[in-house]
Amino acid sequence: MLLNPANPNTEAQLRDLQAAAGTLGLQLHVVHASVEHDFDTIFASLAERIAGALVIIDDPFFLNRIKQLAALTLRHALPTISFAREFVVAGGLMSYGVNIPDTYRLAGLYAGRILKGEKPADLPVQSPTKYELVINLKTAKVLGIDVPPTLLARADEVIE
Repeated sequence: MLLNPANPNTEAQLRDLQAAAGTLGLQLHVVHASVEHDFDTIFASLAERIAGALVIIDDPFFLNRIKQLAALTLRHALPTISFAREFVVAGGLMSYGVNIPDTYRLAGLYAGRILKGEKPADLPVQSPTKYELVINLKTAKVLGIDVPPTLLARADEVIE
């Protein structure tokens, strides 16, 4: 799992992933990157550990380098899931995360309510409600992964 130690919001994601890994009987290794030159060292260490897969945690630092991360996962033949659809478009294997256009739509609705006179403090806190799964079949083929038809059927988008 790749996370940015400078981001305090990753703690909850880390706990959730550790719990999931424990339930599945998997071993979770955490690698940290907070500067771009960490990537080469990290991917080399993952190759040495013979990592079976990589999870890239939701973080703006990673989003700004998503194309570089997609290229590294392909170069090191490392199946990877990210939070960002852009990762899959750039050549990554899969993503599962918030549907950004839907989030912007919700923000626009809130802005409209505020402009009509509602007090922001009176508005309920809302979490994203629409998530999307995106799979890149070209990358799966390069990695030698057969994506089960049931997973493909659940995907919101499949890149062929």
